[in-house]
Amino acid sequence: MKHMDELVEKAKGRPKKTLVVAMAEDAHVLEAVDMARKEGFIDAVLIGDAYQIEETLDDLHMKASDYTIINESDPDRASQKAVKRCHKHSDHFLMKGHVGTSTILSAALAKNEGLRTGRRLSHVSVLEIPTYHKLLLMSDGAMNIKPTVDEKQEILENALHIAKSIGIETPKVGCVAAVEKVTNKMQATLDAAELSKRQRNGLIKGAIVDGPFGLDNAIDKDAAEQKGITSDVAGDVDMLLMPAIDAGNVFYKSMMFLANAKSASVIAGAKRPIVLTSRADSTISKFYSIALSALVADTK
Repeated sequence: MKHMDELVEKAKGRPKKTLVVAMAEDAHVLEAVDMARKEGFIDAVLIGDAYQIEETLDDLHMKASDYTIINESDPDRASQKAVKRCHKHSDHFLMKGHVGTSTILSAALAKNEGLRTGRRLSHVSVLEIPTYHKLLLMSDGAMNIKPTVDEKQEILENALHIAKSIGIETPKVGCVAAVEKVTNKMQATLDAAELSKRQRNGLIKGAIVDGPFGLDNAIDKDAAEQKGITSDVAGDVDMLLMPAIDAGNVFYKSMMFLANAKSASVIAGAKRPIVLTSRADSTISKFYSIALSALVADTK
């Protein structure tokens, strides 16, 4: 898969899902939701201040009658109601509207009717980059600050589920560090070597994992060859596993704001996928994130 539009077409070919938006009175979110509804792969439940939601829909020349609207102006209760619906229905998934990230994640992690699974939550992005030859997954650039090697394995395994949802059965995973040689002075290189070893020993399944790689030799075959790197992964990665949140966050924003990338992102590791986009993300990125999450919701 090379283009985000292919991801949308894939979502359109699957059974329709229901998106539940907490505090839905956000114009960019509603625009993205309406795009997805018109493409036919979701219905939507909008929870929040009903008057503001209907007023915003009207301003955007959209019909309130196209949606189920539930009035709840308190952000905590709106988040809880949205999560509860997703907990009860396997074909529902969650989206953050005009509400704080901590509020919606607190509701999602509630013990009784939340979306807790026992797995670590992590942020996975799928990127269409004009200079790369296929869609590229990246994790984690938004949730896990400085993961240990065991936590990186959980992040990786979450991302493998996302890869499967878009049709990549055995992704090539490049573990990124500042350098491509293992050194005791850089924990990221030690973690990369350990994860590669775990995959070879069968402790990580469903992927080819290698590293450490510098970013250049992870995504460019010529750069790998110039540095004498022999690897089936180098220059052809499907997924970049980042060493820490700062590297992941800078990479994501560099691709979006300097490289004209298109993106879709999802929170993985919960009982249902969670669309939790940044306020700075465009309407089209939110739309692609809904399409990605609909595919994830359809993947066991």
